[in-house]
Amino acid sequence: MTNWNATDLPDLHGRTAVVTGANSGLGIATTEALAAAGAHVVLAVRDLDRGHAAAKTIDGSTEVRRLDLADLSSVREFAGDWAGDLDLLINNAGVMAVPEAQTKDGFELQFGTNHLGHFALTNLLLPHVTDRVVTVSSGAHRAGRIHFGNLNLTGEYGRVRAYGQSKLANLLFTLELQRRLTASGSTVRAFAAHPGWAATNLQSHSGSRVVNAFAPLANKLFAQDSKAGALPTLYAATQDLPGASYLGPDGIGEMRGGPTLVSRTFAASDPEDAKRLWAVSEELTRVTFPLTVAA
Repeated sequence: MTNWNATDLPDLHGRTAVVTGANSGLGIATTEALAAAGAHVVLAVRDLDRGHAAAKTIDGSTEVRRLDLADLSSVREFAGDWAGDLDLLINNAGVMAVPEAQTKDGFELQFGTNHLGHFALTNLLLPHVTDRVVTVSSGAHRAGRIHFGNLNLTGEYGRVRAYGQSKLANLLFTLELQRRLTASGSTVRAFAAHPGWAATNLQSHSGSRVVNAFAPLANKLFAQDSKAGALPTLYAATQDLPGASYLGPDGIGEMRGGPTLVSRTFAASDPEDAKRLWAVSEELTRVTFPLTVAA
């Protein structure tokens, strides 16, 4: 897979994809590649003006719809307006290592946006999904743990701690989603991917002037560009892989390189924690798995 790139995508004419956070960074790189291969791509974005500006730069079939993952009413509205088949859902949007804040529903911002928003969106759209769901995680999951007794990290918030928890949650979500899809007899598959170290605007919202000043230099020295960072997602979105596969770069430390299957931590492979997180997520979002799971 080392030399695989976006020009190797199959013909996607007649297929529809939703990409969250599609107006910048990995999202727009993913959208550009899918549209160039013939897919009709819906840019699911928080800011419609920025979304329309991004869509104008993309060759291919696109449309823009509003989606704020930090607001469950927005997630419900987006899903409620959907009609027809959806071949591919790419849960790409996210926030990274930001100062402590809450979503409109009162959840810690990173957990609420990166995990709960996508959890609700996926389950609400799942009756329409015909092929696969790809959720973007991070190598930062390796430093994460799920604080089941304090998911909002109240009184113990740390930007990196919260980010690691949300990215670990993405992998546990993918694991349990695939288990449920299989148990329901669905042919839909769930995958996860991570971009390695990709130069995007995520690193510039830390709230720390030192970090924000250092990030562009670090990106220049060590990162790959967003087009390369999107390749694991694009591979997961289009290639024949076992359900629950996890894709990332094949270079040293999974920082850069071509897409390949990568490992995850034991914590990210724990089926009991995956089930527990799913149950908690259903309770918090009031969104449940829409298919019938065999006993």
